[in-house]
Amino acid sequence: MEWFDNYKKLFTTAFLFFTGLTILVAIIPAINNQVNNAPLPNALPLSEEAAKGKAIYIANGCVACHTQQVRNVDMDKAWGTRPSIAADYAGIRRTDFWRNTATLMGTERTGPDLTNIGNRQPSRDWQLVHLFNPRIVVPESIMPAYPWLFEIKAEPSGNEVLVSIPEAYLRGKAGKVVASPKALQLVAYLQSLKQTKLPDGTPAPEFLYKKTQKQTTGAAQAQTLDGAALYATNCQTCHQASGEGLKGAFPPLKGSAVVQNDNPELMVNIIMNGYSAREKEGFAAMPPVGTNNNLTADEIAVILNHEKSSWGNNARQVTAEEIQKIMDALKQRAKP
Repeated sequence: MEWFDNYKKLFTTAFLFFTGLTILVAIIPAINNQVNNAPLPNALPLSEEAAKGKAIYIANGCVACHTQQVRNVDMDKAWGTRPSIAADYAGIRRTDFWRNTATLMGTERTGPDLTNIGNRQPSRDWQLVHLFNPRIVVPESIMPAYPWLFEIKAEPSGNEVLVSIPEAYLRGKAGKVVASPKALQLVAYLQSLKQTKLPDGTPAPEFLYKKTQKQTTGAAQAQTLDGAALYATNCQTCHQASGEGLKGAFPPLKGSAVVQNDNPELMVNIIMNGYSAREKEGFAAMPPVGTNNNLTADEIAVILNHEKSSWGNNARQVTAEEIQKIMDALKQRAKP
């Protein structure tokens, strides 16, 4: 009983027990993980700008709504080319000596997963517009706007990055919207989020609980695909549901000579390889959506037919077989 009555002995013993337990349960396993786990061989470290953007991402609470983990279930195929593995997170270190990193893997997916957003939506222009007010590009979005990351200036300098914002979202303020350094850093971080390819010969983990679908081909498969839905998933955030795009940022498909051309080769080339020829006109470069999203010839055909017959467009419809031939020809041209 004397030991219990002596507070020095009691608290010293409790402290030593707690310290030893912390070392065994937390510190040693953490050190072991850092020693044994390493990033994938071709993983790229964050640039200085992206590292600053990561801090802004954390400070603004983006981790509360966006995950960075592609689960091994079939429904997560939309967010990455494979399920996430431990090596994807091996390069994440402490913020500094006193602070651990935020839980970038996330705990709730209120918004889309961002593991591969750098490939899914690499456009800096789109990301800046989205940050200023998400409803400009995604009317149904519940994401808060971040206008404090931008300034409205009457006469911006030549080296500042201008953001094309519709007047309706400026709330009567006159001038041009300029992206702040913090906005550019945050976008640099988002652009850096690209799922690293596994080393050659390494089998990718499989997605579980795949939905079983009746196998159909050709015309039968095309009939089961919804062109409007595929357009909404792959194209609408830039070109808008109206097909009118966004003035000064994303070109319109309504009345477009490219869309109404009876030869679909240019359209397929743009979808599969991206397009940057109109950057001098102020339009953002388009990423290779078809390649990034693994779109099939059937899916591209119904998307093109939706665009060719919507918003007053009235162009010749295409077939999946026709699109497949163009895709094969593009692959042959790309070979060294």
